Amino acid sequence: MSSLIAEKKLETSIRGCPIDHTKLAAQKTAPENYQGKPAFEQDEEGNLHIYGYTEARALLRASGTRQGGFNAEQLERLLKTMRDPILYQEGEAHRDQRTKTARFFTPTTTDSKYRSFMEKFADELIQKIKQEKRVNLSDLSMQLAVQVAAQVVGLTHSRRPGMAKRIEAFFTQVPQDAARLNRLLGFLGNQLKVANFYFTDVQPAIQARRNHLQEDVISHTLSEGYKPLEILTECVTYASAGMATTREFISLCAWHMLENADLKTQYLAGNQTERYKLLHELLRLEPVVGTLYRRATEDIELETQGEKLNIAKGSKISLHLYATNTDEQIVGDAPNQVCPARTLPKGVPDPVMSFGDGNHRCPGAYIAIQETDIFLSKLLRLEGLSIEKAPDLSWNELVSGYELRNFILVLEHFHELSAKQ
Repeated sequence: MSSLIAEKKLETSIRGCPIDHTKLAAQKTAPENYQGKPAFEQDEEGNLHIYGYTEARALLRASGTRQGGFNAEQLERLLKTMRDPILYQEGEAHRDQRTKTARFFTPTTTDSKYRSFMEKFADELIQKIKQEKRVNLSDLSMQLAVQVAAQVVGLTHSRRPGMAKRIEAFFTQVPQDAARLNRLLGFLGNQLKVANFYFTDVQPAIQARRNHLQEDVISHTLSEGYKPLEILTECVTYASAGMATTREFISLCAWHMLENADLKTQYLAGNQTERYKLLHELLRLEPVVGTLYRRATEDIELETQGEKLNIAKGSKISLHLYATNTDEQIVGDAPNQVCPARTLPKGVPDPVMSFGDGNHRCPGAYIAIQETDIFLSKLLRLEGLSIEKAPDLSWNELVSGYELRNFILVLEHFHELSAKQ
């Protein structure tokens, strides 16, 4: 039995903050109101729901659990015949792979290796906006997220264009309560999509790197002796856990700032550190992955606020990030409003729990923020840019997060605001 001792709640406050929060932005995507929720509770089936930040952090940093989201249960049977992708690994195997792949995601690598590509591709998208005058931002943000991630993963030798569309197709899921025949047809359809992705994008990348290894994820997997199916699984994992989430975040930030002139002005006036802090605050407020899931692999005793809670082996644990990120004992006043001046306790990152915590904390956090900032800094300086149609908001059960679609922007003028360095 492992014992988790949740630290005493940390205290912070933004009382006296000079910012008028009513002029900035309120939460747009939360599926429900989490204010007033307890730190944790168990449902009738004995599964644990965690709403408090301190409790969530303690659970994620402990042993005795394994990944329970991103189709983990469905993939578990398949993965018995092959090694687990990094998202599903635990213990020493996971730590070993995270150590070996960390070099692809560091701020230094991101700045030196990927920044110029991000700048160039963002410029191409901005030029597209100028030419077409009316664009769907949800499509453009997907193109950017996929192309940047492709550099990191090594998906750079596709047999034909359109990889963004092929990856996006993975996220069309048949509802679990659909008729059996529909579920079967949906399963077969997904297999065809994965096969198309493999033969069009993954296989040529593998072939290119067998002859010349590079500094990317596919080259790393080849050096580790991964089989083609195992490499495909890693690529699909990075697609579902990384590319799609960055796509949503870019659209989310643009939605907030194009609807709120004060927020946009503050963002464009800031230096990089100040812009990143504002982006982190928006991510705190609107975590792209709204719920993390874990399975208890042993009996766990969670102690917090003077109470003990026994979690039985096999229990499903749901960590609700909209709640952890608006825990007033951590984030202070106005938890459901944007506050770029928010001061958090020592050890609590600005996005709070939006990138996860513990061994499975998102490795691509810095890349996601940098590409978002590069693109938005260019996009929001286009004078005359406005929203013709706000995005359609829906929920994707595969990643337990929001989707923003049909986000239409129009450009009426072509004079760019002067950039502030």
